Amino acid sequence: MKRLILEMGSGADLYGMDYTKAAIRALNNAIRHSSITLFSSLGIGHTEMDVEITIGVQEPDKVNLDELRAQVQRGHPNIIATFGGQNIDSRSNGDFSVIATCAIEAYVPDLGEHYTIVRAPKE
Repeated sequence: MKRLILEMGSGADLYGMDYTKAAIRALNNAIRHSSITLFSSLGIGHTEMDVEITIGVQEPDKVNLDELRAQVQRGHPNIIATFGGQNIDSRSNGDFSVIATCAIEAYVPDLGEHYTIVRAPKE
């Protein structure tokens, strides 16, 4: 498999201190940055794609990975929550805002044997 796409996103839960909500927003933000016409151009079905998703939050064990997986409509997702993101203290009542980051990597089969690079002749 070869990595074809790397996309990033961020999301926040400003008032609920919900790591899963912030992670879903980060994931959706990254997905919405992508318009991948290359798949249809190369004749690759989305079912052939492996999707590696890394979510960064301050408390990774509080992210519901099944809820995130339900957001991924294409490919075969593998999701990892790791330490990252930020908690921003509200300084008024002990609450904090959760900021999550997301990286999505899409991998497709190596198609090198199906295509050749042709260089334009020099003038």
